[in-house]
Amino acid sequence: MRNINYRKIGSIVLATMLMVLTACSSNKASEDENVAKDVVVEFKYPDNPSFDLVYLADQLGYFDGTSTKPKYVGKVAAPQIIPLVGTGDIDFGSRMVPLVISAIASGADIKVVSAGGKTLEEAPHMKYFVKADSGIMEPKDLEGKTIGFNSFGACAEFVTKKWLRQQGVDVEKIEWLVVPDDKAEQTLETGGTDLAIIHPPHSGGAESNEKLTRLWSDYDLDGGLGGMAPYSVNGEFARNHPEAVEDFVEAIAKAANWVNENPDDAREIVAERLGMDIDLVERYAYIDDLVVTEEPIQYYIDILEDEGKIKKGAVDVKDVYTNEFNPFAKGETASK
Repeated sequence: MRNINYRKIGSIVLATMLMVLTACSSNKASEDENVAKDVVVEFKYPDNPSFDLVYLADQLGYFDGTSTKPKYVGKVAAPQIIPLVGTGDIDFGSRMVPLVISAIASGADIKVVSAGGKTLEEAPHMKYFVKADSGIMEPKDLEGKTIGFNSFGACAEFVTKKWLRQQGVDVEKIEWLVVPDDKAEQTLETGGTDLAIIHPPHSGGAESNEKLTRLWSDYDLDGGLGGMAPYSVNGEFARNHPEAVEDFVEAIAKAANWVNENPDDAREIVAERLGMDIDLVERYAYIDDLVVTEEPIQYYIDILEDEGKIKKGAVDVKDVYTNEFNPFAKGETASK
């Protein structure tokens, strides 16, 4: 009887220990899950005076409830954004496709993860201004003059040069001067440049300036094909934090769709953020759901090859982008 009782007691003790261990394991798993949910990945992003979906998504609360949020690292000059994404000093950046293509051709670990702007006739990506009394009216009049633009290697340079050559202009007879968008109107008005290429929101000031005249927009030059300013990610960041990249793309895609539906409200947010008169703030339109398509990328690959900036065949269109992080791109053709 004693042996039987000992066995029963031993069984009870063993069962109790197993129950305690199971409960501890469940609690530990639950605690780990809660900790995982509480972990927030901060991505480094420039705090620039621009019309930008990251700022709008942040303001609209589209990062709330996700495991991702922006960490603004101060103003970053436009020409430095893509190089710094390549090195990982910032994790995401929004700059034009040719800069990304050139970086990839040079071996940078970077990829486009969402589309950006959509050029419309009423909402172009960039506008071309001269002084009203400049006498500049035709493309040929720009020979011997100075054009101010925000950086080499991007849309303002390549779209403009391609179009000017098509108009019979010798672009080698033009001086090209880098001027930030927020300084472009003043530089033009004071005679530092003869033509200024300005992007929103700052193009609005030049548009309302009676001393200046708008000649063209990029819609006039190429129908907007070169106007997509996509968002790119550092490759190591994407590999280490794929969920954060998904959160990022979903948040800015929601913001893009919201801007398209509420352009004036978006202008109001940007005006308040930058301390600008809302009447002078011009907007961007955005590609629906920010799904990347190949035509705008191939457009710039062809330009860079023609300009001798990259070797022919050095970069394939599918090397440049992926839609895999975009929840709205399911079923779309995506580069992995």
